[in-house]
Amino acid sequence: MDQRFKPVSVDVSNSDQTLTIEWADGHTSEFSLFGLRKNCPCVECRGGHSQMGRFEPQLFLVEPTRIFKIISAEQVGNHALKITWNDGHNAGMYRWDLLRHMDESVEKLRETSAN
Repeated sequence: MDQRFKPVSVDVSNSDQTLTIEWADGHTSEFSLFGLRKNCPCVECRGGHSQMGRFEPQLFLVEPTRIFKIISAEQVGNHALKITWNDGHNAGMYRWDLLRHMDESVEKLRETSAN
């Protein structure tokens, strides 16, 4: 497995509204809970199978319009994280590679907006 997609630790902070992943390659990703919930990868949230794997990185950079909390976050095999949200939703399986790509896309947006 590519070290970029191998999590070493996952930390949920509902009080800080973040989920932090430390990766085997030494990189750390920090996601806003609002951005994660709004980018749920399930077919229902994405709007159909043709939209699977697509996400909106800008939703990680906006001021949240709602507070979301993670009730539980469980690893699914070696490939994903299943999150149960306080709104009852739990259909999304956040693949490790998708999470890493989300982080990289958000970083690119930050760099672009800083220039």
